[in-house]
Amino acid sequence: MTDDEFDYDLIVVGGGPGGSTVATLVAMQGHRVLLLERETFPRYQIGESLLPSTIHGVCRLTGVTDDLARAGFPVKRGGTFRWGSNPEPWTFAFAISPRFASEGATAYQVERMKFDQILLDNARRKGVTVRERCAVVDVLEEGERVCGVRFDDEDGVRRELRSRYVVDASGHRSRIHHRIGGTRHYSDFFRNLALFGYFEGGKRLPEPNSGNILAVAFPSGWFWYIPLSDTLTSVGAVLRPEALDRVREGDRETVLRQLVSECPLIAEYLAEATRVTDGPYGEVRVRKDYSYLHDTFTRPGMLLVGDAACFIDPVFSSGVHLATFSALLAARSINSCLAAELDEPSVLQEFETRYRREYALFHDFLVAFYDTHQDEDSYFWAAKRLNDDGVASAVQSFVRLVGGGGSGEGALLDPDAYLRDRKEAFQELTDVVQSPVAVPGEDRDLLGAALLKDVLKEGVRMQTQAALGGNVDDQRPIRPGGLVPSADGMRWRRPEPPATAGAPAPREAGHDAE
Repeated sequence: MTDDEFDYDLIVVGGGPGGSTVATLVAMQGHRVLLLERETFPRYQIGESLLPSTIHGVCRLTGVTDDLARAGFPVKRGGTFRWGSNPEPWTFAFAISPRFASEGATAYQVERMKFDQILLDNARRKGVTVRERCAVVDVLEEGERVCGVRFDDEDGVRRELRSRYVVDASGHRSRIHHRIGGTRHYSDFFRNLALFGYFEGGKRLPEPNSGNILAVAFPSGWFWYIPLSDTLTSVGAVLRPEALDRVREGDRETVLRQLVSECPLIAEYLAEATRVTDGPYGEVRVRKDYSYLHDTFTRPGMLLVGDAACFIDPVFSSGVHLATFSALLAARSINSCLAAELDEPSVLQEFETRYRREYALFHDFLVAFYDTHQDEDSYFWAAKRLNDDGVASAVQSFVRLVGGGGSGEGALLDPDAYLRDRKEAFQELTDVVQSPVAVPGEDRDLLGAALLKDVLKEGVRMQTQAALGGNVDDQRPIRPGGLVPSADGMRWRRPEPPATAGAPAPREAGHDAE
């Protein structure tokens, strides 16, 4: 099929962080990109606590870093937790890692209405055609290949457009994710729900941690407390799904207030606060079953990014990271194909392998992190305790799933070996979290734990590449026959062959800085 038979090179479904990022990175390579968003921005989306790699890695590549700095979002230097056996809150800072430069050791707490608008406006400036109030209802197919979308336009007229690639970035409520094939599987271990609302006038942590996310374990689960501005705070309780009956028996506001009263630290922080009762933040909301993974992330002509593919429990603020990271991987794959530099099966496999690998790292860390909090009398925490049987039931099915689909990750297909390899790392994280707190609020060397190092490793690579134009670690493929990023981070390339004896290894721009 010739280019003239396509209306666009890429059609992106969804204008959130994943959608705007992949659209921008492909348009920046000179390709024709259309983004279809069913709502009108700004629109409500649950507030978000970000990681440094999104701000200083992906957002730097898309050219939106300065816009975010001007937005005045609260600066987050790490996380503060009342978690584990210690009675006092403890903090970890991103700056503990020497690989984060001082300005790269922070992130933001963002109101998604504002953050998503900034990213979408940047996509427009970079050449993306953005159409809001356009609801995609299906994909177009020719044989096994996706070749466009069917959508209802701004006037409600059903239309079709053809494209060489389609990216579904329309989130957990996607109407087309099933067209990739396979099934969405929900996690047994992270089978939780969240009840959350927004408050004005809540207390802040002492400086320099006033912008940190505060996560507090209590008998029924755990609370998040995210400062979205000097006065606005997102507050949510993560519970077992059985607690939904409690919500049904009473109104949501009453139940949320009761849960706050069961958690002394959150009750203290909200003592002088009032709940927002009007506007986009005026509702107490429920989100349930929000940890899942799809069988496959790709098919010829189509890729899933962000929540359309998978989502994991939010305790470590991974949502926007996984969305923008997968968008970067997808953009590299699409750009490589559109430039006719690599074959499609290779780049789609690279996308899926790396995205599943990143999801697996967060999964392992979060399973272990939940196990560090023990509460003998709590049904919620008893369900999260790991023992030999618990590990098998919680993780083995996940291991088979995360290594499935098109990833080709054979090493992940042996759950017993997978768990044996991680047993020591799980214990290491427990030791770090359970160690005594000498001073309330002190920084904890959580980044010294191997599991969290693994979680942050890819983010550090992204930040280095965005700042310096290269990263020596990324010159080695993550699997036999795999690909590595180009020097500018926008495409894939095949790695250089090993240097012959006595000859220096080839280097790319930016390596001297490593």
